[in-house]
Amino acid sequence: MKPHMAPGEACWMGGMDLRKKHAQEKGFTYLWVIFLVAVTGLALAGAGQLWRTEARREKEKELMFVGEQFRRAIGSYYESSPGTKRYPDSLEKLLSDDRFPTVKRHLRKIFIDPMTGAAEWGLIRQPGHGITGVYSLSARAPLKRANFHERYTAFKEAESYRDWKFVYLPGDAGGALPQPKPGPQAQSPSDTKPSQPQPQPETEPQPERRLPQIQPESQPVWDPFSRRQPDSPSSDPAVPVDSGAQWPGDSKQ
Repeated sequence: MKPHMAPGEACWMGGMDLRKKHAQEKGFTYLWVIFLVAVTGLALAGAGQLWRTEARREKEKELMFVGEQFRRAIGSYYESSPGTKRYPDSLEKLLSDDRFPTVKRHLRKIFIDPMTGAAEWGLIRQPGHGITGVYSLSARAPLKRANFHERYTAFKEAESYRDWKFVYLPGDAGGALPQPKPGPQAQSPSDTKPSQPQPQPETEPQPERRLPQIQPESQPVWDPFSRRQPDSPSSDPAVPVDSGAQWPGDSKQ
């Protein structure tokens, strides 16, 4: 049998139970919030790592494009050399080739290295000839390890982006920039011959068609004041003519 408790003691015991219950609920809520924060942090960290990886892959694609542009420009400079073939002494020569009467441009601009963010490149020089290629100055290890062009198969074993060397070799396919095809030559006035008139086929003259002319019939005009009697309206001899008829203006004798 439970001992009898005073009213004040019962209220105090009930308050203690409520406080314990609320404390336990707060503890569970706190643990749940910590768990959500941890999960959200892991998700954001994974998304950030994925974003950085994709951004780096895009930079690798840009590096491949820019390096190929440098290689083609060096090839264009070399192949279009007047006289002895020669490589450029500096990258600025690709922007303004003064070996011709009019300045020739082999490269649109000095591109920025996407891996370093600077317009500085490692230069591959051939003693006594000039710059034969360029490479990135980044020491980071590349992510791309496959699916290279046959010209760049050595990039598979690269330890850093410095090993991605874009070099032009004489006779390398696709080295020079595509030259515009010559258009049709305009003929000089002396080469052009006057066009001769084409003979027209002879046509037989067509006879002129004339419409038959219709002569209007002349009829006598009767004058009421004339003493002369008009011709009989009927020229048919079978029709008798009344000789006793009087015409206006005639008087009986």
